[in-house]
Amino acid sequence: MKALRRVKVIFRRDETLGTLMETLAAIHGDHRLVEEAGGGLRITFRQGAKRVARWAGGIASRVAPGDRVVIATPNSYEMFLLCLAASRAGAIPVPLNEQMRPEEIAHVMSDSGAALIIHSAHDVDGAEPMRTAVPAGPEDVAALFYTSGTTGKPKGAALTHRALIGQVVAGVVWPTRLHRDEAVFALPIAHIMGFVILTALACAGIPAYLIPHFRPDEVLDAIESRRATVFIGVPAMYRLMLEAGAEKRDLSSIRLWGSGADVMPPELAATFKKLGATMTLPLVGPVGEALFVEGYGLVESAGGVAAKLSPPMLNIGLGESVGIQLPGYKLKVVDEDGREVAPGSVGELWVKGPGVLKGYWNAPEATADAITEDGWLRTGDLARRGPFGTVMFVGRQKDVIKHGGFSVYANEVQAALEEHPAVLEAAVIGLPDERVGEIPAAVVRLADGTTLDELDLASWAAERLAEYKVPQRFVAVSELPRTGTRKVQKRQLVELFGVGAD
Repeated sequence: MKALRRVKVIFRRDETLGTLMETLAAIHGDHRLVEEAGGGLRITFRQGAKRVARWAGGIASRVAPGDRVVIATPNSYEMFLLCLAASRAGAIPVPLNEQMRPEEIAHVMSDSGAALIIHSAHDVDGAEPMRTAVPAGPEDVAALFYTSGTTGKPKGAALTHRALIGQVVAGVVWPTRLHRDEAVFALPIAHIMGFVILTALACAGIPAYLIPHFRPDEVLDAIESRRATVFIGVPAMYRLMLEAGAEKRDLSSIRLWGSGADVMPPELAATFKKLGATMTLPLVGPVGEALFVEGYGLVESAGGVAAKLSPPMLNIGLGESVGIQLPGYKLKVVDEDGREVAPGSVGELWVKGPGVLKGYWNAPEATADAITEDGWLRTGDLARRGPFGTVMFVGRQKDVIKHGGFSVYANEVQAALEEHPAVLEAAVIGLPDERVGEIPAAVVRLADGTTLDELDLASWAAERLAEYKVPQRFVAVSELPRTGTRKVQKRQLVELFGVGAD
């Protein structure tokens, strides 16, 4: 009955990012919200709500409702709370990945028309707390998450309050008081997956142990020493933890492993299932395996739209299926004319549901390209129709490289390289990498008389792009292979790096 009462409290029809922490404080009170590694922030839900109200007061004194506020702090729980504070003040938060270069930040500031940029909570602290949030509706834009677009410039995905919290608030029914839980968290909060996972943990009342920058040894140490019960990351994190000796650690406290943002190799998931346990019994020790959950989604859908579960001791729920569509969502696989393909055929995956973005900020043409008139999101991912309505992930139609859970769009990197006076043309591709999924690599045509040896193109790119976007390998050619319509045949470029094209 207590759980049902908590659901009634949290499922207010007008729940928004600006009211969320206030609501959760009423439910979870003085239970721990977060503890940061290295002696950082350690606060309860009630303390978190007070900070949000105080910082909202500082933001409200400097912006008007509807203004965009760029949150450019280091990766920390402070960033998350500042986003909630900006929303409470009636503004639209724009969280930025701290790896962004000044040029990228300048573009976001200009494109969003931001009225304020916050580098630290100290920038907005000390004002009178906002006791009441500025009114907002579930379908209003709650935040802008910038993601690189195929045009080469980051685009702001305008996501509503309903999109960002509509699914995860159901986590309030998690039986927090019946057993001890703690989640080790090392994702970037400016990434949609990190933001939604933190929101879900808070709703469930599961305290987060936040490690600002992922290091496999540090994560393994935290899980082992703190007896954490939950870890959610991207496949690259799991690969790195395995390389760091995960199988030699005691990770049996983990009851739930989770993954997203990229395709999880089934054998890797199976390995970590065995490292966890269903429960630990007195005098007996660890019993069974952990549950493994994998989600499929993208920033344009505010995170997950489908999920699959692999229960303990059962070799199911792993592999290429995107999983079962989440409540409120529909999936279909279509051909170039938008007609559903036959079972076994490959087409583009389309998604419809409450998390689909309202549009790209200040980009009506890009919005029209992404969303159909009847509300279907064109994901750009290739999928195959399987039996019983299942959908199998095949690959990415968009020219995007998945590097450690981050999306690297080839056109953006190509444009940065082509700014170099000696680079006539650049083509960027992804090469498979066991540790991080894919790495960016570039094939370039150079001006006569120049060679790669005398050009430090990696440093050139690093001055203009976030670190994870910088190509790690380069090859120079006299001509790029092309189709009859003069498009670069990127499949052939893979072979230049000694990797066979699929």
